[in-house]
Formats: sequence, structure tokens, C-alpha cells
Amino acid sequence: MARINVNGKTREVDAEPNTPLLWVLRDTLGMTGTKFGCGAQLCGACTVHLDGKPVRSCGTPLSAAVGKKITTIEAIGATPTGKKVQAAWLALDVPQCGYCQSGQIMSASALLSKNRAPTDADIDEAMSGNICRCGTYNQIRAAIKDAAENVRGA
Repeated sequence: MARINVNGKTREVDAEPNTPLLWVLRDTLGMTGTKFGCGAQLCGACTVHLDGKPVRSCGTPLSAAVGKKITTIEAIGATPTGKKVQAAWLALDVPQCGYCQSGQIMSASALLSKNRAPTDADIDEAMSGNICRCGTYNQIRAAIKDAAENVRGA
């Protein structure tokens, strides 16, 4: 048994310490917003926050999450920055198929939480490793810039 803090709630999970956090979230806790993409930490679909930092949950063992605050896509909209990112995503019609978007939003929210005025280079760096098979990169960049303006104005 392990105790983890997910979206502000302490949860006890019965899983081996080396179980990927992705599977604990999806299979044990039933939180399916975090997606399985590649299983090799390359695509970003499984991105969650550990203490505010984006991590790939498919390669993060449960043991690495114990004692940290885990935030998933299910709760990112409850944060001021996450709410603005999600609003920008909707306003600019970013998703096509939508499969990668939870990871994209988590990475963008982490970026804007630490940098309220990111340059294109900052956005490229923060979003590298988040793959969108539909190619919505231009919309993603525009939504990040829109959200950044709203975060600064808040």
C-alpha cells in the first residue's frame, strides 16, 4: 500500500512501488484523462504534474510520487493558470482528435505557472516531446500565447 496525494486528496493504492504512475492513475484510481501514448516517455500524452513540474507518468514509478502532490488533467482547471489554458484551448478550437490534448494542456500549464510571458523559444522548449499526430502545433502555440495574456492580466 502506498499513500499518494492526487488532485488534493490523499489516496491509498495497492500497487507495487515500481508500477508506472500512469497505470496507478488509470487502472487503480479510474482517472482516464491521463492518456497512454507510447509508454516510452516520448510523446507526452501521459503528462501529469509532480509538485507542479511536468513528468511523463508512463515512466514515473509510483515510489517517485509518494510524498509529492500529483495534479492530473482532471484537476488542472481548478488552478488559475490551468483554467486559463483550458479556456484558451476551447476558444481557439485547438483539439482535433483530442488524444494528446491532456498532455499538451498539462505541459502548457506548467510552462505558464513559471513563465507568464514565454517567448516562442520558451514554448518550443516546454512543449518539446509533446507530439500531436493531428499537427495542431500552430493552434497550440496560439492558445499558449492567449492564455499567457490572460494569466498576466489576472
